[in-house]
Amino acid sequence: MRLVSLTCSNTEIVHSLGYAAQLVGVDDHSDYPADVVAKLPRVGPDLSVDPEKVAALEPDLVLASLTVPGHEKVVASLEARGLPLLVTEPISVEDVYADVRLVAERLLEFPEGIGALERAERVIADMRRELTPASGAEPRPQILVEWWPRPVIVPGRDSWVNQLLEVAGAQNPFAGRAVKSTPIEHEEALAKPPDAVVIAWCGVHVDKYRPSKVYERAAWRDVPALKERRVYRVPEAYLGRPSPRLVDGARAFRSITRDVLEGRSAPPDALPRGITLGDV
Repeated sequence: MRLVSLTCSNTEIVHSLGYAAQLVGVDDHSDYPADVVAKLPRVGPDLSVDPEKVAALEPDLVLASLTVPGHEKVVASLEARGLPLLVTEPISVEDVYADVRLVAERLLEFPEGIGALERAERVIADMRRELTPASGAEPRPQILVEWWPRPVIVPGRDSWVNQLLEVAGAQNPFAGRAVKSTPIEHEEALAKPPDAVVIAWCGVHVDKYRPSKVYERAAWRDVPALKERRVYRVPEAYLGRPSPRLVDGARAFRSITRDVLEGRSAPPDALPRGITLGDV
């Protein structure tokens, strides 16, 4: 069985199912698990995958995802070459569970895939244990997740981020927007003032996240998150990839929610308390 993954999330799903050894190529952005992907041929960035490189790897299955804006063109070019494809497009955490199961079902088509569905159910069960929504009547802090700083882009209604926040007992101030993500003006941040801001800039390593860029926004000076020094760094890998690593994102949100409810500022390094970065 020869697998090629074109997105980080699918690479991570394959790994979670125990089939990383069957990967023969990945996109340029796949970085986890580091020891596995470091040895694999790269087929290009997720938006400009080289179909000839993919075809040359003679894959039995190519895994793509429309959660990457613009990936439709990549999918079309691979379909035109008759390559065997599995395309995911999750919006919710439940969709992620379904995709883990879907990948396993496709792997069952190959002799090496025996037991894949049982593995998938274990992965999903582990995720469900971590991603059960918080209960209770405590105030739900407003946590703004920032996908990009200029313009400020945040998740809207159609994002699994909302469920991760609910798991932590928090809310997305912009969950009412009927979009996956949306740019916002400074006035909108003032109208829906967050108690904490989470930097998770897409395509940028967490080491390059700069909380100072948020604190320097003069228009935001009265926002509670800035007044209380609650701007955090959370790897986009923990929040932006629909894979089992969303569990790490939920843990980060839980830590931040506790800070808000207990009146603490962010730590000096702006990382959520108790969160280790691992391979990011």
